[in-house]
Amino acid sequence: MAKDIRSDDVKVVATNRKARHLYTIVETIEAGIELKGTEVKSLRASEVSFIDSYAAIENGQAYVFNLHIAPYEKAARDNHDPMRKRRLLLHKSEIRRLTVKIEQRGLTLVPLAIYFDRSHAKIELGLARGKKMHDRREAIREREEKREMERNARRGERE
Repeated sequence: MAKDIRSDDVKVVATNRKARHLYTIVETIEAGIELKGTEVKSLRASEVSFIDSYAAIENGQAYVFNLHIAPYEKAARDNHDPMRKRRLLLHKSEIRRLTVKIEQRGLTLVPLAIYFDRSHAKIELGLARGKKMHDRREAIREREEKREMERNARRGERE
């Protein structure tokens, strides 16, 4: 299970807010992420984008694809490819367990957040099932109803 990323020694760099709208998150997993030096510096400056990013397992290794980490401005020739696939640091048993769940249940690995736990870069992955359009509409409707009830409660307190 992933640790609570709201604790004091954790600095959240970026979150994938769209993932929770598009997917139902079944389980979350914390993984280390293998980065180059310039990638770490760009992450510390919060220059990361989750657009179209996903994680997958290839040849017994877990990778994250399409995670855009902007090139570090102050690096001259030693810069990294912003869209390269990055290896995720997971135990073999975790990779096997995820492989089984992905294949049998038809789930997807989606990056939810990138953060620094002390000085280590971590990524929070969600084992997710895609929402249908009517599920998304239902979630939006429930959120709007909740907001309306809160507004009415606040108006009642003022009067």
